[in-house]
Amino acid sequence: MDLTYPPEVADFRRELRAWLAAELPAAWAAPGFWTTLGEDESFDLRRGWERRKALAGFGGIDWPTEYGGRGGSPTMAALADAELARARAPRSVNPLGLTFLAPTVMAVGTPEQKTGILAPMLRNDVIWCQGFSEPESGSDLGSVRTRGERDGDDFLVHGQKVWTTSARHADRMFALVRTDPAASRHRGLSLLLIDLRSPGVEVRPIRQLSGISEFGEVFFTDVRVPAADCVGGLGNGWATAMLLLSFERGASAMGQYTDFRRAYDQIVEVARALGRDRDPSVRQSLARRLVELECLRYHALHVLTEVERGRDLGFASSVTKLQWSQAYQGLFDTFDEVLGADVGLDHPLGEFGESGGLDLTALRRESFWTRSVTIWGGSSQIQRSIVAERVLGLPNSRLA
Repeated sequence: MDLTYPPEVADFRRELRAWLAAELPAAWAAPGFWTTLGEDESFDLRRGWERRKALAGFGGIDWPTEYGGRGGSPTMAALADAELARARAPRSVNPLGLTFLAPTVMAVGTPEQKTGILAPMLRNDVIWCQGFSEPESGSDLGSVRTRGERDGDDFLVHGQKVWTTSARHADRMFALVRTDPAASRHRGLSLLLIDLRSPGVEVRPIRQLSGISEFGEVFFTDVRVPAADCVGGLGNGWATAMLLLSFERGASAMGQYTDFRRAYDQIVEVARALGRDRDPSVRQSLARRLVELECLRYHALHVLTEVERGRDLGFASSVTKLQWSQAYQGLFDTFDEVLGADVGLDHPLGEFGESGGLDLTALRRESFWTRSVTIWGGSSQIQRSIVAERVLGLPNSRLA
């Protein structure tokens, strides 16, 4: 594992820090700022910010320059994530497109798809969402039932997707669709690109426990999709989807570690404000979470080292998904423990805290959110099976 940064990466970090200091509004980093905004206002601010970031050369850090990126290394991209988190810059409004679809299109897309998709995505001209989960198909993607019937040069898409992140604000969706009804399970799927402004598309927001509608359900009725908008080849959707998911599971978690570590420090501050820092069980729980976060940091550095050496993580990428999701969820289990019986009540914590105020509303929303992270992107149960069977070589219990 290499714990040092080469000179060009250190220079890049200084450049990014200087740009963030000059361009990021100070008010945005203040506790409670984002929770005071409506969902649409928050989205618009974040979308405009990310466009400015891309135009300044700080988007698509590790993308080839021919696609509008910077042509940097994976280490530069991971360091950029960490620096953005450190500065409390807004999170991306286009993570599914940038993290999943973009590298997939670069790898298996047609020249026309690369030209038409990548640059508009980087500038946030087009926001993407992912259409995998269905009412009867969650982690088992092989059971997808949304179908695409061939009609000349198009497909007519019928069906429903659910738990679709950013459905309200997305312009387009990359979706697994069953284009060969005669084929079974994984063999009859294709990855189609669907314009959500097309006739026959209906988006319904799903209001969450936190009060926001980050998810939605999407209905398709005779939605016309050009056959040219199939990524990875007709009937090859399963392999394309596995490639797509591998980019998320195998990514370095440096940005996540930075975010999680700041949340940890805030939770410690909450414990002090409530006098819970003297409780031995709370102290033990906080110590455990800190150890888990530092293990995540070193694993993220290990992943970066492997990627920089040109090694394919393969099925071992599931370890990263397991580690960060479990550590993140566990961190907010401890947050709930700190609040105790008052977890659902308001506290005037803005009057306390060494940092001059605590954004308890944001922490509560984050706590609600963490319940989902061990499900989406491949549930923890599935990731453990992959690690056991494909990495450790243990017997397949389903066949035993």
